[in-house]
Amino acid sequence: MKELLSWGIRELISALKIRKISAIELAKAYIERAQECRDLNMYVYETFDLALKQAKESDERYARSREFSLDGIPIAVKDIFCTEGIRTTACSKMLENFIPPYESTVTDRLFKHGAVMIGKANMDEFAMGSSNCHSYFGAALNPWKRNDNPNLKMVPGGSSGGSAAAVAARACVASLGTDTGGSVRQPASFCGIVGAKPTYGRCSRYGIISFASSLDQAGVFARSVEDCAILFEKICGVDEKDPTTSPEPVPNFVSSVKNSISGMKIGIPKEYIIDGISDEILSLWNKGKEYLKDAGAQIVDISLPHTKYSLAVYYVIAPAEAYSNFSRYDGVRYGYRPKEAKNFEELVSESRGGGFGIEVKRRMLLGNYILSSSEYDSSFVKAQKVRRLIQNDFLNAFEQVDAILVPTAPSVAFDTENQPTDPVLMYLNDIFTVVANLAGLPGISVPTVLGDGGLPLGLQIISKPFDEASMFKIAHKIETAAQFPFL
Repeated sequence: MKELLSWGIRELISALKIRKISAIELAKAYIERAQECRDLNMYVYETFDLALKQAKESDERYARSREFSLDGIPIAVKDIFCTEGIRTTACSKMLENFIPPYESTVTDRLFKHGAVMIGKANMDEFAMGSSNCHSYFGAALNPWKRNDNPNLKMVPGGSSGGSAAAVAARACVASLGTDTGGSVRQPASFCGIVGAKPTYGRCSRYGIISFASSLDQAGVFARSVEDCAILFEKICGVDEKDPTTSPEPVPNFVSSVKNSISGMKIGIPKEYIIDGISDEILSLWNKGKEYLKDAGAQIVDISLPHTKYSLAVYYVIAPAEAYSNFSRYDGVRYGYRPKEAKNFEELVSESRGGGFGIEVKRRMLLGNYILSSSEYDSSFVKAQKVRRLIQNDFLNAFEQVDAILVPTAPSVAFDTENQPTDPVLMYLNDIFTVVANLAGLPGISVPTVLGDGGLPLGLQIISKPFDEASMFKIAHKIETAAQFPFL
């Protein structure tokens, strides 16, 4: 049964259709693997009984030749997606006992296609973090180990660290995450797997607990570009419950994955060669260029002049939107509520003070300051104007090139004991990823090489709005050339 853990979605579906394996056997194999990996703290809520029930229903459909397109495929779901009747906490004490009465659109679509949920995955509290060390339920750990010091505990990245670690450890076939400033792509790089986010508006945010509404987007993790494309076809599309979704038709992404990229132009932005960038990252980047040139693409130097402001803009807009969204957590309607409070002001203060962790409080204070009357125009309004300039930079660049190649993260995964203690240094982990969110563009990270300590490093493809098809086929060329050694 262990060999099942190495198969992709297409192989598994083929085997299930000819009854080579059953959905229950597949679910049990992944449940057993999840149990073996409990020390990684990937799952904050295991749904093994539900998985077996869903797998039994899948087997019944296979027996009648009425199966769905993902019937029996085991997945993990980041604990930020509302799952009806199943605890959803955003890994915060604030929502420790919250059981949603409704289903998020993304999970609903996967379940309607027959996916089987192994569990809810660990994450940084309310998706605020780059290491998955800011979870109320404790840090998730990366299954990868340094070859020069295997006793170190490595972070899986954040905020979707549990989702990434579960795929890397083969405790699920694929998983759902969310990406607000790189929270799918950065953990994908740290964990040596593929992680992708679509264009903003391509995928519904209904039922995703909000962080920063103009930046949040659902994303997927898998061990191949093709598996990510398969999942994209199922989760994307207009949703009447989310007015920000686009009516843009969802193409057959899978059919384009293996298409030629001959003649395509790939942009290399000079602004991404930042001060202090390591030789290791530059070497990785050059290797990616060679892979694409060998596949017939043309490498073109481009400029994204306002990139240098992207991190500052992100850390103005994201905390401000979060502060606005989090006004709902007042200890009255739902969420953590202190046992005694003398008045409403004390109730709200003690609810938020006791319910939120340190990183959420830090960003709430920052958001409050940014939205204050004295700072609103000089900080928030100005950041929105610069965001528009960043978007325009990409639109101008895409008149010259079809997609852009950049590193995903500035380093390999760091260990839990030696992670940056300065929040600003930690925020720099998002330096290569936040621009895609600010500009609303699709992006994918592909594992490419083993870097320092034998840990994974990934390359990132950013494509034109609603051109995920090009993103996937370029990523597949890197994947094919790299032949990355998965765990």
